[in-house]
Amino acid sequence: MSFVSSVPPRRFAETVLSAALFAALTSPVIAQTANPGVTELQSIKVQGSEDANGIEGFQAHKAQSVKFSETLLNTPRSITVIPEEVIKDRGATSLQDVLRTTPGITLGSGEGGTPVGDRPFIRGYEASTDIFIDGVRDYSRGSHETFNLESVEVLKGPSSAYTGRGGTGGSLNLVTKSPKLKDFFQVEAGYGTSDQYRLTADGNYAFSDTGAIRLNLMRMGGDVAGRDGVTIDRWGIAPSIAFGLGTPTRVTLSYSHLENKDMPDLGFPFRNAANPDRVTPLEADRDNFYGRHQVDFREYTADTATAQIEHDLNERFTVRNVTRYGKTLNHYLMTRPSFDNCKANSGGACASEGESLLFTRSDRARWRSSESLLNQTDVYGTFTTGTLKHDVVAGLEFSKEDIYNRSITGTPGSDTDSFYNPNPNRSYSYSLNYGSKTKAGDIKTRSAYIFDTIAFNEQWSVNGGVRFDRFEVDNTQESRKDDMWNYQLGVVYKPARNGSIYLSYGTSSNPTGENLGQAGGADGPAGGAAIRDLKPERSYSWELGTKWDVADEKLSLTAAIFQTDKKDARSTDPLTGDVSLSGSNRVRGLELGAAGAITPNWNVWAGYTYLDPKIKKYRSGNNVFDGKQMKFISKQSFNVWTTYKVMPELTLGAGATFVGKRFVDDANQLKLPSYWRYDAMARYDLNKNVSFQFNVNNISNVRMYDASHVGLFANVGPGRSYMFNASYRFE
Repeated sequence: MSFVSSVPPRRFAETVLSAALFAALTSPVIAQTANPGVTELQSIKVQGSEDANGIEGFQAHKAQSVKFSETLLNTPRSITVIPEEVIKDRGATSLQDVLRTTPGITLGSGEGGTPVGDRPFIRGYEASTDIFIDGVRDYSRGSHETFNLESVEVLKGPSSAYTGRGGTGGSLNLVTKSPKLKDFFQVEAGYGTSDQYRLTADGNYAFSDTGAIRLNLMRMGGDVAGRDGVTIDRWGIAPSIAFGLGTPTRVTLSYSHLENKDMPDLGFPFRNAANPDRVTPLEADRDNFYGRHQVDFREYTADTATAQIEHDLNERFTVRNVTRYGKTLNHYLMTRPSFDNCKANSGGACASEGESLLFTRSDRARWRSSESLLNQTDVYGTFTTGTLKHDVVAGLEFSKEDIYNRSITGTPGSDTDSFYNPNPNRSYSYSLNYGSKTKAGDIKTRSAYIFDTIAFNEQWSVNGGVRFDRFEVDNTQESRKDDMWNYQLGVVYKPARNGSIYLSYGTSSNPTGENLGQAGGADGPAGGAAIRDLKPERSYSWELGTKWDVADEKLSLTAAIFQTDKKDARSTDPLTGDVSLSGSNRVRGLELGAAGAITPNWNVWAGYTYLDPKIKKYRSGNNVFDGKQMKFISKQSFNVWTTYKVMPELTLGAGATFVGKRFVDDANQLKLPSYWRYDAMARYDLNKNVSFQFNVNNISNVRMYDASHVGLFANVGPGRSYMFNASYRFE
């Protein structure tokens, strides 16, 4: 099914934004209080129950980071917040589940050289090393869980001024659960398709008027729906304790441990040199597993310890220090399925792709560990100069990330099998041998930044920020040091208290080696893992948008058009053959969003994104890709999730997700087809303590290809699944 507008993209974007602005400007203006003295923007009106992170149901009012001193309504950037209520309603258990239904984000794949783990692309650019936990960078490519999350925040557009290196298309911030000054306990148990089960517990105890402890637990297992014998096996624990809540000095200590032993599954073999005319994955039984049940494994563990201290210096200023130590291990032996056995012009079954077609299983083994130590200090508060009000944030950040490897030999080796009837239960004779743990490199960063939001009056404000990073990378053979300055500037005009129109400009820097140990050779010269004698890539972006809180300010509507230019991208020099900064690319786009309550019983979380990701200049070896579409990116994506309380005890929910076609190679020859996915939910609250929820995801059992590693294979998403969940909570 196609979801393509007949209106040209630029005209479509201008038309939609103009309509949004016209509707906003002609809406009733809420009266504003005149103050001849110091001007202060009026605070938002919160109705119902809002948590400490500014989330009320499906609607978010504020980002977690102190660098965003204003509400989302008054912030001159696109920030998408996926709250815990939406995550739970949809039955999402991993970050990949969450991102799979978030417009403007597409997924990438690991392959062995590129480690397996979460690999999102935001607004056309990779963000696998731009994932943050409570505002602190989580460098390792891991597989993140949802059991300890309160929300997922997606900061759109170049964000190096806020987050440091990278962030060309945006960044992700995972907001974790923290202790509260009230007692509650909740336990949930779910069982569903393919014997899949999930158990979670969330308990909070206030042991004094200012102290509390919280504990989150998770255990999950079973099979992935629609994938023959692809198993899930993971557990996690996340305790935290807080002292001084509600006092001028607050201390929070937290720790999390996650173990993931899910079966690695790279999906279907894809590219066939003997049949270059086929440009989409060859379809067979979607249950076919092209790996090895008795051989393949993945062990991913992540330990994170955090200490946060906040102190109110006075009524206007607060200082906060966060120290975090993290350690991860990504260890696996997995099968890379491909048609490597089919050479160009080989003929036979390779060319006809008939019933005797064979594919190749190849070993991909990896042992990679990372250790990180980060310290971040912020001072933030408000002051006035004459009639101007300032919300200022200044900070320092120091971090070090060490990467370690162990070589693995003695793997089973390659073999071939039937494509249409693979046997994943073959036995193999092999013995894995591990080399000693050796350091593969490290990254050191020292940063300083300052942001100021200046309110001129009730209608006009300006946000500006600058960040300096000294980035040092060393792979034990080569090293490089770069000094980077990045900027953010935004202007906000408020025609009414409940609406804003903004224009923003931002930059980002991508130094060489920024994803050291995270990328393989298939990424080509544009990859950021290799240390090269090159300055950082630079990107520049502008965004024009509007935000409105309507329906008694319980529903947030957003619209934005934007353009990001990377003018000195890595490319192969056509004369020397060396990698240089002679490339360039550009992404133009439109985003629309809605989140909140249409009526007291009707909630909605929806978004639409149109992207035009264009390669302007890029060469890889002797191949010229000028004018092509950037790979892995869907031009159009759409999602809506809505719930309605038909009775006080019964809530029904339904959703639809559209992902457009994506090219998976620079030449734009191979592509993943577009798809629509439909989900539904029913929840029955027996009383205030007990509730039951039933989810059906991928109702039509559509074959969703999540990603592809440059066309070698195509990752396939879960099929139709059911999950029945029972919950008990008391406060």
